[in-house]
Amino acid sequence: MGLTARIRTRDGWAVGHAVVTLTDASGAQVLRAEADPEGAVHDSTALAPGAYTVIVTAVGHAPAAASALVTASGRAEVGTVTLARQGGTELPPPGRWTVDPAHSTVGAVARHLGISSVRGRFTGFAATVDIAEGDVGRSRMEAVIRADSIDTGNEARDAHLRSADFLDVAAHPEITYRSTGLTAAGPDRWTVHGELALRGIVRPVDLDLALLGSGDDPWGGTRVAFRATAELRREDFAMHYNQVLQAGIAAIGTTLRVELDIQAVRGDAVPSV
Repeated sequence: MGLTARIRTRDGWAVGHAVVTLTDASGAQVLRAEADPEGAVHDSTALAPGAYTVIVTAVGHAPAAASALVTASGRAEVGTVTLARQGGTELPPPGRWTVDPAHSTVGAVARHLGISSVRGRFTGFAATVDIAEGDVGRSRMEAVIRADSIDTGNEARDAHLRSADFLDVAAHPEITYRSTGLTAAGPDRWTVHGELALRGIVRPVDLDLALLGSGDDPWGGTRVAFRATAELRREDFAMHYNQVLQAGIAAIGTTLRVELDIQAVRGDAVPSV
């Protein structure tokens, strides 16, 4: 007896917070049940044979309706009900995601001599993303970067960047970022609000974040990919060093563009592959 159903997103993820309501031909509610963490609904309420309407709702998703026929056994098997996320793009399932350093890049770009760019990256970092259930705006991200892991492909330049003129790694070995909020900026884009601690100075920094996709990987895990960018002013973090050329052009630009290409694995551990 009762009702069974599975609630999924378009990408096949379970919607564990969904609420299923069953109404009869007159529109009266005869059953209300909540999906379990796997998106499954199993309710043993005795139902009279006949036609019913199933309405499925979940925070952050558009409502969906389906028809259900209760047989003489008093059972209705609805099957899979698919919910579309409000805003269009499906999100990865909620929970902890751990950034995979082997398949991620934390980079920065600076203007050089006013005519070209110098690119660098940090090779030592760790980060986690906690995707909130229901209200994605409550999601959080934390990252710790080893300041001395800067690599621009030039040893002399890297040594200078590690000095007190720039990163001052002896006094401030870690760069940290902690998000404080998230607002939608499009169907698959968000603005991450957070605080960056660099050289012992904490400043608010927003990231422009784009969701690239998610799915299973060859090692039995589930992955999600993001790309994020931000602009930093060096003077905000007391990096005032510069060399002015004869033409009045600064050797190094006053701003840095941060570029993040991130893969994260569902859970607390990353496979060693």
